[in-house]
Amino acid sequence: MTCKDDGRIIVLRQKTTNMKKMISLIAAIGLSLSVIAQMPGMAPGNGKGQAAPNIGHIYGKLVDSTGKPISDATVLLMHNRFDTASKKMKEVLYKGLTTKTNGDFSFEELPVFGSMKLKISATGYKAVEQSVSFKMQGPSGQKPSGDMSQALNAFDKDLGNIPLVNDVKQLQAVVVSATKSTLKMDIDKKVYNVEKDIVNAGGTALDVMKNVPSVNVDIDGNVTLRNASPQIYIEGRPTTLTLDQIPADAIESVEVITNPSAKYDASGGGSGILNIILKKNRKTGYNGNLRAGVDKYGAVNGGGDFNVREGKFNLNAAAFVNQRKGRTNGTTDRTNYGDTSTVIHQADNDRDKGAFIFGRLGADYFMTNRTSFSLGLVRVHGEMKPYQFLTTSIDSLLNGSAYGSSYSDRNTNTSRVFNGMGVQFGLKHLFPKEGETLTADMNLFSGKNSNNSLYSTDYYSDGAGSSILGNTQQKTLGEGTNQFLTVQTDYVKPFGAKTKLETGLRFQQQKLSSLTNNYYFNDSANDFILSNAASFNYNNVNNVYAAYVSVTSAIKKFGYQLGLRAERSDYSGDLISAKEHFSNSYPVSLFPSVFLSQKFGNNNELQLSYTRRVNRPNFFQLIPYTDYSDSLNITRGNPNLVPEFTNSFELSYLKTLPHNNTLLASVYYKETNNLITRYLDTAQNELTGKQDIINTYVNANSSYTVGAEFTAVTNLTRWWDMTVNVNLYNSKINTDNVSGSSQDALWSWFGKVNNNFKLPAKFKLQLTGIYQSKTNLPVNANNGQMGGPPMMQSQSASQGYIRAFYSVDAAVSRSFLKNDAATVSLSFSDIFRSRKSDQHSESAFFVQDYNRLRDPQMLRLNFSYRFGKMDVSLFKRKNTNTSGMDASQGMQQ
Repeated sequence: MTCKDDGRIIVLRQKTTNMKKMISLIAAIGLSLSVIAQMPGMAPGNGKGQAAPNIGHIYGKLVDSTGKPISDATVLLMHNRFDTASKKMKEVLYKGLTTKTNGDFSFEELPVFGSMKLKISATGYKAVEQSVSFKMQGPSGQKPSGDMSQALNAFDKDLGNIPLVNDVKQLQAVVVSATKSTLKMDIDKKVYNVEKDIVNAGGTALDVMKNVPSVNVDIDGNVTLRNASPQIYIEGRPTTLTLDQIPADAIESVEVITNPSAKYDASGGGSGILNIILKKNRKTGYNGNLRAGVDKYGAVNGGGDFNVREGKFNLNAAAFVNQRKGRTNGTTDRTNYGDTSTVIHQADNDRDKGAFIFGRLGADYFMTNRTSFSLGLVRVHGEMKPYQFLTTSIDSLLNGSAYGSSYSDRNTNTSRVFNGMGVQFGLKHLFPKEGETLTADMNLFSGKNSNNSLYSTDYYSDGAGSSILGNTQQKTLGEGTNQFLTVQTDYVKPFGAKTKLETGLRFQQQKLSSLTNNYYFNDSANDFILSNAASFNYNNVNNVYAAYVSVTSAIKKFGYQLGLRAERSDYSGDLISAKEHFSNSYPVSLFPSVFLSQKFGNNNELQLSYTRRVNRPNFFQLIPYTDYSDSLNITRGNPNLVPEFTNSFELSYLKTLPHNNTLLASVYYKETNNLITRYLDTAQNELTGKQDIINTYVNANSSYTVGAEFTAVTNLTRWWDMTVNVNLYNSKINTDNVSGSSQDALWSWFGKVNNNFKLPAKFKLQLTGIYQSKTNLPVNANNGQMGGPPMMQSQSASQGYIRAFYSVDAAVSRSFLKNDAATVSLSFSDIFRSRKSDQHSESAFFVQDYNRLRDPQMLRLNFSYRFGKMDVSLFKRKNTNTSGMDASQGMQQ
């Protein structure tokens, strides 16, 4: 039986143990519901009755002296309540439960203010009491962190295995950050929170990258990090998805890793990594978001996500669609020297038409408090039908040349289809010791693409408008596949409070196939005839095997991370039509990484890092096949290429100021041997028998980049915060081994500023600007176009530069409805039509000037609505590790 006395429950012992357990549980639950019903949203110990966020979560496991679980034990969570009769604080029950068969117990939706007490009792064991509290600090006492999980973990604590003996295990004090800061620093990365960037709404990951510090995006979608092309990761794994296939609304943050440690792939040379972290929802109940928008060309975007959690299961789904109606205009002027010295002028007018659809399904199963599984699926479908109108005029520089002058207009209609599907499986196990984890995950992504293009070219006697001399037609049919498999396991073992060991194994395989057939219309046959010289069919397989070990520790205020990675790789490929087979195997290489950190007084910190990385030539760069599909852009691989190795050094100074203000200053140096770079050379054209310019690849002797970077996050007032990033650098590529001379080194600088304003009436304003001075062309940043003859593109990084340009973007938004559930935003990008790609290239064989302008003064109107229970308490420690447990990783490769 039970009786109630002054807010306390007295449980009378019964002869029957099972009856005692049942009565205890019923009484605990009943009084818990009663207290909660009487005090909605009230924090323990808050005599004023003010509401506090119930976002805490504690869990643990009861064991005996031999380590065996204790089931059916009573666990009560008590808190202090102000008694109006006695005018004193009294301890009353807040929640109660009995442990499961495996000894587990878990309390969720706990207040983060005030103190509580855990009371544990079981027949045959000594009762245990343990204090529980979540200690909060205001902005002036916050400790900046480069890992968002550290803040989330404050609300989520594993009490470990609690033995029912004499010792009591005290819950450690927890310090949390109340808000997300825009930029967070870690020893090996910068984390930029993009959720506040309203200029990205309705766009793609390319729009997101435009506002990320240290990152530059040109109008063709080429992304550079410190003037080199970075690797793109999603949730810690490389991906074959392009940035314009990932919706901006699905992205939570971007990790900028300028000097990757041994934990990451060694491939990629000295280019660094951009790791995209997707938004995650694992909240109790249900919640979701709906979005819709339109741009000035009438292209619509929309989608949403939905999440539901019940008990041990979490299910989520998301879908987005982005329509494209972009416009690009540009010109190219090139002078060729040699047997056919000519002056060429091209002007193009491009129109995009199509859409991409992105969908994701995910499920999580929390088997226990410490073991969870995840399964994710992703689906991407895209259909594009771009149109291009290209005019070309060619004048010979040779007197009496048979070529004379020629004029032409080319109309190109293209259809491209892409279908991709990925699956991800993840396992994560937490050991009783805080920080000890074991993860295993598998990611498989497979994509198919097809394209067909029809080129119709009219030739004129004396420029546009004159009589047509003739017409040629070309048709290109192509298809290909890309499959990416990654299997990885990681183990983290802490030793004491400051030392941890990380180790892992990884296997990565990529399979590619590509078939492109070029047909030319034959008047006599009145049909298209296949041109074998302008067609190719190949497939290849790349394998990479890796293992790493890393130790992180600290001695007082001196911290260090030492890592070593070992990688071995091989590839094989076939030119199907030519019946040629190519293969190569690269032996095991070691890639050390060193990160040192010294903290000083007044929140000053100095960091020094060193890494070694590799960039292996891909199959397309290696095969000696010559593509004659465009007589102005002939390309050929180089089978003599060898891998390039990069040594990188970086010294950084970090200063943390009051009110979340942060200053980061870095100097860096990168040196690469056998750099793989695009290069223009001359060779005999097998179709015409004459000397022509050939786009190919070479190993330069070496290259270096030295620079200094400055990043500051400043909260100027309560309503205005600003992020400033400036990068000053000098770079040079030594091509003496190829041309006998090299392009001069060039000092350049790149700046970016992002302002956020909180205005009255729930309005927000964002103003961003960038400036790029004259700089060398980035290495291998030009992806070109697929599916047929492209317009002449930018050339080798060792043979040109980019002229200076700037750009300004702005956006305004307003929130409304209850709890600001709805938001409408209007963005205006490239306000002054100044974001041009203006490039100059030259060598002994040519001089070229190339410029383009894409979607200037773009307007986007977007609307979003969120619904459901908004509660961050379910961002659990077990789910904040991005190395393999999020269902959205179905995108990963």
